[in-house]
Amino acid sequence: MVKPRLYAGRSLRDLRRAAGLNQRAMAARLGLSVSYLSQLETDERPLTPAVGAALARHYPQVLAAIEGEAPARRLAALADALADPTLPPVAPEEASRLAEEHPDLADRLVALHAARRAAEERLALAEEAFTAGAGARLPWEAVRDWFHEAGNYVDVLDRAAERLCHDGEAGGRSVEDALAARGIAVALDPREDAPLARFEAGLLTLNAAAPAETRRFLAAHRLAATAFAREIAAITAAAELPGEEARRLLAIGLANYAAGALLMPYADFRAAARAMRHDIDRLSRRFGVSFEQCCHRLSTLQRPGEEGVPFYFCRVDMAGNITKRHSATRLRFARFGGACPLWHVHEAVANADRILVQHAETPDGARYVSMAKGLVKPSGRFDRLARRYAVVLGCEAIHAADFVYADAIDRGASGAGAPTPIGISCRLCPRADCDQRAFPPSDRTIAVDPDIRRVVPYRVL
Repeated sequence: MVKPRLYAGRSLRDLRRAAGLNQRAMAARLGLSVSYLSQLETDERPLTPAVGAALARHYPQVLAAIEGEAPARRLAALADALADPTLPPVAPEEASRLAEEHPDLADRLVALHAARRAAEERLALAEEAFTAGAGARLPWEAVRDWFHEAGNYVDVLDRAAERLCHDGEAGGRSVEDALAARGIAVALDPREDAPLARFEAGLLTLNAAAPAETRRFLAAHRLAATAFAREIAAITAAAELPGEEARRLLAIGLANYAAGALLMPYADFRAAARAMRHDIDRLSRRFGVSFEQCCHRLSTLQRPGEEGVPFYFCRVDMAGNITKRHSATRLRFARFGGACPLWHVHEAVANADRILVQHAETPDGARYVSMAKGLVKPSGRFDRLARRYAVVLGCEAIHAADFVYADAIDRGASGAGAPTPIGISCRLCPRADCDQRAFPPSDRTIAVDPDIRRVVPYRVL
């Protein structure tokens, strides 16, 4: 039976306009000529396997709407598996033909790729735990792992926050008014040593010296903890965590998550982020949030069928400790110890309010574009040190057209635009030629020659 031709001009036009792209930018993303895309949009040409594979890679939900859920999801998963840089390249037409003519084999390849990725992650975790001498997870680490395993997206809270905003309780009035409607008053504490927030007897007291964005977020946290108490309790009760302290930390983290969803409702924020090409300063002004809050929210846009650009996000302190982390990409973060010294986030810590952009490549061949910015949270007094850290937000280079910061670099294959070779951490990095190496890889042997002096006093074999 001959498969009927599919014409999807209107869907492609709607997709391009929703993404805020002109035909040239959309054609570049899909690997087409501008004239060919124009013919597709005017239904002069049908979708081909190559175009279908490109849509599966970048816009699986759109292809699902055109072709039907099951075939499109299979092709999207297969395209992702075959895009692994450790595998030889496969033409889009071949991937599309495999998914269509041999769906069972395609499903097995997808499952095999997922199993390999999971095995690599388990091995990396085991190596890090062995290297660090770690035993049982501490409460803080357990909660951080819970959010990572949840994909940093909590559907029930995200949708509840969006409904509350659209119902007008939080969106049509200030957060303080929404709290007042629930019998909670807000006051400011002028004392320099006051905690950031204190809640008792229906009164939320905020530190007057905290920045306005921080106070607004703390008020939203209390609103979320009150409005979604039942949902938070149910999630916390079902979580497999080591003890009561971990459950309390998870409850706080869930309320923080919901606060971000209240201040930056999913659909509105995702649409604005696309339109502004994820310009964080513009988004922060639009939604009245801090730079860090905006970065963190961008990393949570993983609603099934309505995903945003898959980002990784982390926060690093002056000592190189990763205090927040999440990745919706293939990039992993070290659970213990510092990050790669070639990562630009370390330079950003020492350069407050300056945005640094980096084109980087990990040992598996994946390339990323990221921005890092050093931030300072003032202490309010001379004899109390300010908190200094940096946040970093990045995506795979294939999404560079959606990431305004990628405009600052030339991503050519050589010269100044060549990607910086980074790793996860020295103990997990297999690179043998890195002059910045602090430790040898935990799974490789070394050779030491006392008659030859190098920057690193050993060779990785």
